[in-house]
Amino acid sequence: MQQNANKRNVTIAVMIATFLAAIEGTIVSTAMPTIVSELGGLHLISWVVSVYLLTSAVSTPIYGKLADLFGRKVVFNVGTTLFLIGSMLSGLAQTMEQLIWFRAFQGLGAGSIITITYTIIGDIYPFEERGKVQGWMSGIWGISGILGPLTGGFLVDYVSWHWIFYMNLPFGIVSIVLIWKFLHEHLEKKRKYIDYPGVFTFTVSMSALLYAILSGGTTHPWNSPLILGMLAAALTGLASFLYIEAKSPEPMLPLKLFVIRPIFVANLAGFLLAAVLVAISFYIPLWIQGVYGQGATGSGVTMIPMAIGWPLGAAVSGRLLARIGIRTTSLIGLTMLVISGFWLAVITVNTPHWSLFVMMFLVGLGFGFTFTSFTGAVLSAVDWNLRGTAMATNTFIRTLGQTLGIAAFGTLFNRSLTVANELQGEDVNQVLNPEEAQLLAPEVLHALREALASGLHQVFLVLAVLVVVSLAATLWYPRRTEREAA
Repeated sequence: MQQNANKRNVTIAVMIATFLAAIEGTIVSTAMPTIVSELGGLHLISWVVSVYLLTSAVSTPIYGKLADLFGRKVVFNVGTTLFLIGSMLSGLAQTMEQLIWFRAFQGLGAGSIITITYTIIGDIYPFEERGKVQGWMSGIWGISGILGPLTGGFLVDYVSWHWIFYMNLPFGIVSIVLIWKFLHEHLEKKRKYIDYPGVFTFTVSMSALLYAILSGGTTHPWNSPLILGMLAAALTGLASFLYIEAKSPEPMLPLKLFVIRPIFVANLAGFLLAAVLVAISFYIPLWIQGVYGQGATGSGVTMIPMAIGWPLGAAVSGRLLARIGIRTTSLIGLTMLVISGFWLAVITVNTPHWSLFVMMFLVGLGFGFTFTSFTGAVLSAVDWNLRGTAMATNTFIRTLGQTLGIAAFGTLFNRSLTVANELQGEDVNQVLNPEEAQLLAPEVLHALREALASGLHQVFLVLAVLVVVSLAATLWYPRRTEREAA
């Protein structure tokens, strides 16, 4: 009875922490116009989000390894405390520069929450129950996609933008207390070796890589000495990191993880699908506003079916994992995504808007199935002493897929727009501004929307290809493994 009560309280703590990490991105994006109007620094606006992504991504694998060495409880609570301190400081920021630094600090703590929550669930639940709880947690990310903008808008309009950060404090403190009191671990007390050289080279190389990706082509040209230098540093650092890990007695990132077939498949497919996800989230609103000529509200409403389908797919797949296995469950989700990908690749200016609602719901279902399945695959493939590292690595690879994906798709899209502008003799971006679009002659407006649709089609075709490759990779996943019954 007491054990079930402890498990329930730990699950509640994990759910709360997951919700805080999930809602952080959407709630901040909603408040950014108001924050900029008060603090200034419009040219720095993208870094408020980017620096959080960078520090949380880089710290994730480090937290995973520390959790394997020193237990989940201590590392989770330290990371959550850093997250809450960063939240409080962000709410107190008086300049955009301060906010960026404090968001970086907040991201350092978020790296712990993002990965260790799933690791804890993997520890306290057997496989047949684990999938259901993972489904709940994956659903939280979908729900946050709806509640984030609504909560952010309410706080900004009726309270203050500072409270989008302060609201984390009471919930975070409850999560820390519950984990500290009810999560019981039995750790072997011996001197632990910490792979400081591996931590250092990984941090430097990945920070350089992510900075180059996030700022290349925007803040700095791709061929600028700074970006080229960052890429060179990333390549050199990565080579050094791999050498260090191969020789380390207790590597931060054991290279043997990459030869475990279920983890390799989950990481590869997760990397590709993360790129697909970020592109859909970014370019579907562009299609709605630029091609259909609707406002931001219209694009936001179009994304809601995905946010509804995701938690539903996660909940259903969580129950199916123990019945039909990880491989079959993930293939069901990927089949939905393949259908959606080809559907997206053939839409035109004349495609009715309602069909996009159906497609986005199917996209949400597909991602709910696949990401829940891949999380289960990673947690089930290794024992306790590697579970934190394995989950953290999977999380980092997905983040890297999102970062590389948005950079690659942005380059492809911008190149297509440049060609379209030259052919049309007009700026295609005019169709994204309702006031400018109204001043255009109808035939010019139609031609520019066709040009924008053509550029977006190139992105959508690549998305469809990536989803098919993900399906092919998942077919390599082994049929029902022994660990799926563990």
